[in-house]
Amino acid sequence: MPLQRIDKILASQNIASRSDTKTLVKKGLIIVNGLTVRKADEKYDPLNSEIIVNGTKVEYKEHLYIMVNKPKGVLSASRDKRNMTVTDLLPQHLKREGLFPAGRLDKDTEGFILITDDGDLAHKMLAPKSHVYKLYQVICDKELTSDDVKKFSDGITAGEISFLPAEMKITGKNSALVEICEGKFHQIKKMFQSIGAEVIYLKRLRIGEVFLDESLSKGECRELSNTEIQKLLSRKHGID
Repeated sequence: MPLQRIDKILASQNIASRSDTKTLVKKGLIIVNGLTVRKADEKYDPLNSEIIVNGTKVEYKEHLYIMVNKPKGVLSASRDKRNMTVTDLLPQHLKREGLFPAGRLDKDTEGFILITDDGDLAHKMLAPKSHVYKLYQVICDKELTSDDVKKFSDGITAGEISFLPAEMKITGKNSALVEICEGKFHQIKKMFQSIGAEVIYLKRLRIGEVFLDESLSKGECRELSNTEIQKLLSRKHGID
């Protein structure tokens, strides 16, 4: 990683703005590798430097990966003038510039949405050719049959849009688990409409091999572990 200005490093970690960093420097409150920082534009390697601000060691993270249990009524967006967005749900210590939802869930859909500032990982996770599967819980207004399961496994065409084969496991009279590796607009709803059903409840349960942490209440979030971050890009699929 190239060297970065200390004010940029602290701003990226949501520790201090660039102007606040100048104040901290003047007061001698920033120490890097045992030496007091004298100028806010001094450069360091953030991954291999010990940075202490006002007595507290900085745990530098190049990127954030945050699991959010999205509730209904919240937009999958970074910002919106009228509605609450998934980034509005983040606690202050997890907020930083550049965060965005990797993919989207409809406003009335619940469940696992990833918020990150790692554009490369998000692209790999969302690209259909990566075959990263997402698992959904679905309740519809129609009794589901083995014929519906076959239609999903064969691949569905809805109007001019075609969807890749998907796995459906019926879990109740009108409920199912569905796994897809695409993320087309209103995809699950359109697939069910093609078999004559309307989706009345939809929740994402898993991305790759990472399941939604059911200990998170609606609207709550937590950072992913390093192991979970790697599992986001897993190609393994199948409904257990």
